[in-house]
Amino acid sequence: MMRLNRRQLLKTGAACGLTATLSGCSLLPRRAGDRPEQYTGAVGLPDGSFGVSAIDRTGQPLWQSPIATRGHSGCNRPGGQEVLFFERRPGWHFYVFDSITGARRHTIKADAGEHFVGHGVFSPDGRWLYATASRYEQGEGIITVYDAGDNYRRADTFELKGIGPHQLTLHPDGDTLVIGLGGILTHPDYDRIKLNLDTMDPALILLNRRTGKIMGRFRPTHRQQSIRHVDVSASGKIHVAYQYQGPLHETPPLLATLESGQLREYRFDNDIQTSLANYIASVIAHPENDLVAAASPVGGTAIVFDGNTGELLARAAITDCAGVQALAGGDFLISSGKGQLVRLGADNQPHELASLPVYWDHHLV
Repeated sequence: MMRLNRRQLLKTGAACGLTATLSGCSLLPRRAGDRPEQYTGAVGLPDGSFGVSAIDRTGQPLWQSPIATRGHSGCNRPGGQEVLFFERRPGWHFYVFDSITGARRHTIKADAGEHFVGHGVFSPDGRWLYATASRYEQGEGIITVYDAGDNYRRADTFELKGIGPHQLTLHPDGDTLVIGLGGILTHPDYDRIKLNLDTMDPALILLNRRTGKIMGRFRPTHRQQSIRHVDVSASGKIHVAYQYQGPLHETPPLLATLESGQLREYRFDNDIQTSLANYIASVIAHPENDLVAAASPVGGTAIVFDGNTGELLARAAITDCAGVQALAGGDFLISSGKGQLVRLGADNQPHELASLPVYWDHHLV
């Protein structure tokens, strides 16, 4: 673990020939109660190594801890002082850090024959961790359950009866896990090659976190619309993001909401659809309003739209943008693989908050 101040991090970037700047108005708004905000993400570093990095509301680096390989996403433990990050698929470990100091508390290895796929979520009391994973020889998607109160002991396994789960989140009801099942078969021996594009069966799955029972399975209109990322608004509206695996010249819908037992898909005009390049890396519903943001690193495009109507409200060209997180006050924070942190809201005016000598991976916590 390495605790950094801004001068040290900027010096590191300069030594590697990178430019690092912070705009004079780079203040992220505080949350209710004037509590300090912290954002954490997996990063690549100029020397080719990897880590997990935290910044404050000004873009000021707080700490940076090394990890062995590229990371993907993570989650904060409710009621505690821990933030957890998974390795990128196929991930063999997840890491638990002290969210204030960055000190590593635990390194948890996947069970034999399994690997993680980059995402997890805690129960509301912080006791149970639910992580998406795969039994890679059988091609079986599962939810692995860990007891955080017992040093992250493996406690249970839930069967998904499908292939390729990715992101999951918890519904505001506190009991329902919302899971994106991508439907894509991969195997560690074949890197990230997609082995079953002709027989994909993606779905949005709702699963009871206490019993492991599947409460609902909802499929997109096309079997090659891989459901990868999900989020839920404060009111309980479920938002879904696709990564289309069909021909590149086709531009089908990439975003949907669950309404009346089916996925209502949103398609924007041809220019917007083309700019999204059939690939959404993050979707986030803002907890303070009806806005939803999504980002495409392949297309270098971030958008904000009305989560009720699907009306596009803002668009920004941000190279390799992927991470999205809500900011207090109604806007969103977008991160990029080029080190940028950009504020984007419904006013359609992107504001660069910082440019740091790190390569942000796909998700922010």
